[in-house]
Amino acid sequence: MKIGLSSRYLWAFLILFVVIVLIAVFVPGGFIRWHFGDILIVILIYCFIKSFIRNRLKWLPVYIFVFAVLVEILQYFNLVGLLGLEDFEIARIVIGTTFDVWDIVMYFVGCALLYLYDFLNQLHGKKQAQENLK
Repeated sequence: MKIGLSSRYLWAFLILFVVIVLIAVFVPGGFIRWHFGDILIVILIYCFIKSFIRNRLKWLPVYIFVFAVLVEILQYFNLVGLLGLEDFEIARIVIGTTFDVWDIVMYFVGCALLYLYDFLNQLHGKKQAQENLK
């Protein structure tokens, strides 16, 4: 596994982080806050990981989906309450407090888009390699 800094993914992570914070602070509800934000969260996680790992990780979108679903299931069991973190707003925001099946659907959509992105990047890379051989 190649470990190294990718400025492209690091910048994407930072920009997405700012966008997600702006949505959380300024968008009171609706599709953008409740659903589109969940898609952005899995993309944010992907960009963070890809900022430091240079290899193509074929199953990374699947791993991120499993992680997101586990966090959502922990919300169902009130992890914040079980850990005694109800008074810590940052814990309630990061871990979450409300289970919603639609969140899982949006995580799937986001991870499917990431898988498609990876697939198209790999296809483009193979095409470039073939053109370089000519």
